[in-house]
Amino acid sequence: MQYRTFGRTGWEVSEIGYGMWGLAGWTGSDKDETRAALELSVELGCNFFDTAWGYGAGASERVLGDLVRSNPSKRLYTASKIPPKNFKWPSQRDYLLEDCFPPEHIREYTEKTLTNLGLSHLDLMQFHVWEDAWAEDERWQRAVDDLKREGLVSNFGISINRWEPWNALRTLRTGFIDAVQVIYNIFDQNPEDELFPLCRELNIGVIARVPFDEGTLTGMLTTESHWPQGDWRNTYFVPENLIPSVARAEALRLLVPNGSSMTDMALRFILANSDVHTIIPGMRRPAYVRANFAASGTAPLPDALMTQLKAHRWKRPTTEWSQ
Repeated sequence: MQYRTFGRTGWEVSEIGYGMWGLAGWTGSDKDETRAALELSVELGCNFFDTAWGYGAGASERVLGDLVRSNPSKRLYTASKIPPKNFKWPSQRDYLLEDCFPPEHIREYTEKTLTNLGLSHLDLMQFHVWEDAWAEDERWQRAVDDLKREGLVSNFGISINRWEPWNALRTLRTGFIDAVQVIYNIFDQNPEDELFPLCRELNIGVIARVPFDEGTLTGMLTTESHWPQGDWRNTYFVPENLIPSVARAEALRLLVPNGSSMTDMALRFILANSDVHTIIPGMRRPAYVRANFAASGTAPLPDALMTQLKAHRWKRPTTEWSQ
């Protein structure tokens, strides 16, 4: 495993971290298998773990707390997220700060997260939705400053709404935000335009989420893919999204290098960008951990292939199903 400096925090984080959404809201998880995958990730050098209260109303946070306590000799960085008060994802342009993150709500859910983790301190707390119109509102700024000063949270970040990498730029310039989490993959390259240059300028940590486009870039989906009732993917991969996503993934299949896989290519595409400090794929099985971690430290993708992959940028507008 290779490591990168996480912005101005100075943390040396594994360039492939662990996204823990799949522990809640997705079907097909086996608790014992998930636990084995988490322990294997620590053994192989992963030290950055991202969860949220919204992942099973704290269930995923409790799993992370157990993992940290079972590895007392390892420095594992913990990151979670405060759900919006109205529990609506993503936020909309007409939402007010009091709809999503009034100061008392920020504190309440930070304390709930610490209780779920069973820890006295959190490395990174993030707002789980955001509107840049709230940037200069001193209420959230004071709440963030208070939690840092009290030692409950070391750093604060924003998980930027899907396909809206522009929707935090003013907020980053306030100086109160230490990290951003944004969708970045072969299809979603838009953070390169404005967000990444600003993060570089301000020395802000960057977390790349959804490296496989919720599964499309694994190459395993088909136009007939469906999931059991209650699985979040049924609400995201509606025909309007699933059909073109599969078609675009199929177009990429011819570019996969010999002896590689689409997932490996997808991760190495992201790793080629030094603005990204860690990637957080979801991994519910030990085999996925081994496969994803193998991308770290491998030779860069050839320049010619990177040029071809750049041509697969897909600029998508947010919709009622994009969440």
